[in-house]
Amino acid sequence: MTDAADSGPIRVLLVDDHGVVRRGLRGYLELLDDIEVIGEAENGLEGVELSAELTPDVILMDIVMPQLDGIGAITQIKTAQPAVQVVALTSFIEEDKVLAALEAGASGFILKDAEADDVAAAIRAAYNDEVHLDPAAARILAKGMRARTEQQPVEALTERELEVLSLVGRGRSNKEIATDLGITERTARTHVSNILGKLGLQSRTQAALYAVDRKLVHD
Repeated sequence: MTDAADSGPIRVLLVDDHGVVRRGLRGYLELLDDIEVIGEAENGLEGVELSAELTPDVILMDIVMPQLDGIGAITQIKTAQPAVQVVALTSFIEEDKVLAALEAGASGFILKDAEADDVAAAIRAAYNDEVHLDPAAARILAKGMRARTEQQPVEALTERELEVLSLVGRGRSNKEIATDLGITERTARTHVSNILGKLGLQSRTQAALYAVDRKLVHD
């Protein structure tokens, strides 16, 4: 994706079954020049329908909701609209839900009581194909990833792929990786895809956590 400054504000859909949460998020986000709230949904099913209708850039998705929970909604949305980025939103950090949200395709995870600036940072990071995780969620994901990737050798990667993986672990976008390594953005995207395939990972977030856990991130 391109910077919001180049293509207009980041279009955000809010999905949460608590009206007070949606109003609070909207009230803050509407103060920002680079973010626009384009709709609200009060359950996962409505979120899926509105996402198809409005094609947002980023969705703030509650995890625990009636009719269709956030995990199911993320799965459906990412299947139908792979380009839509989703930031999981929750009141409590639970290991099974954090891992499930990641596997469903969420690109970020943040607590509802996070500082307003952190919410905006998570939205911007997701829009730019970067990783933004609540610290507690990051610890849980790293632990879960360690258990799941013990049999996935980093030796399968080429030297260039290791360089790309290190930058993914630092939260760099494809555009930034391309600039850092003197390659095209398309080539950077291809490298990331190859890394996921070789390591049996499902998302960029998983790749970033893998890189951090394996101490592959270099300054």
